[in-house]
Amino acid sequence: MALKALILDWAGTAVDFGSRAPMGAFVEAFARVGVTISIAEARGPMGLPKRDHIAALMRDEAISARWQTAQGREPTEDDIDHVLAIFEPLNVEVIAQHADLIPGLLDVIAEARRRGMKIGSTTGYTRPIMERLMPLAAAAGYRPDNVVCAGDLAAGRPSPLMMYRTFADLGVWPASACVKLDDTEPGIAEGLAAGTWTVGLALSGNAAGLSKAELDGLAPDERAALRARATDKLARAGAHFVIDSVADLLPVLDAIEARLAAGLRP
Repeated sequence: MALKALILDWAGTAVDFGSRAPMGAFVEAFARVGVTISIAEARGPMGLPKRDHIAALMRDEAISARWQTAQGREPTEDDIDHVLAIFEPLNVEVIAQHADLIPGLLDVIAEARRRGMKIGSTTGYTRPIMERLMPLAAAAGYRPDNVVCAGDLAAGRPSPLMMYRTFADLGVWPASACVKLDDTEPGIAEGLAAGTWTVGLALSGNAAGLSKAELDGLAPDERAALRARATDKLARAGAHFVIDSVADLLPVLDAIEARLAAGLRP
């Protein structure tokens, strides 16, 4: 069985090294309702649909306590919608500053297509955010065959529904002939739920959270320690393979095809 599709996440996987665009927007959105959150706290639920992400932050014990201090009550469903309405345009506003392609992406995509694979994508971003990001990526040469956004379906990550839509859009099956590439635990869970091979990204996305320049500035032992922590997190989430970034993917595709040839499945 040959691989039929490569399905990528967006921020931290295909674009935006370090997955930095949403972070300031989350911090600012909460600040506008009187609640302080840190970048580290904002990163915690990354990979979830953005409404679910905000809900998860509000359930966090420390953030919930700050909310109650600021608002005099526990957060409600309406509060989730209110913060999302603040967050979304903030994210759209900064997206152009974080739209650079991850180094190596285009070479990997070109080789995957040469092998006959289709290129799918799912994202925790909403459709309005992606409507700003997609043309920027296309201008840089990245045009996946489909884009499924948070909010397009009844449920997003970690459910498999966005993956199912991608299979249907691309006309590919079985799931075991597809590979999901993602930098977050919910993104890995999405691939596992759908029955695909999953590959985690330790250094280009949320698991590390550093820009390319910041990562390149680390001492070798610091970089190794960061890689080890991120790799452990993604492996614990169930990733079949963990690599530094999309640039390292081609040997993994070879390894997966060898497993398929041996009769193995995800």
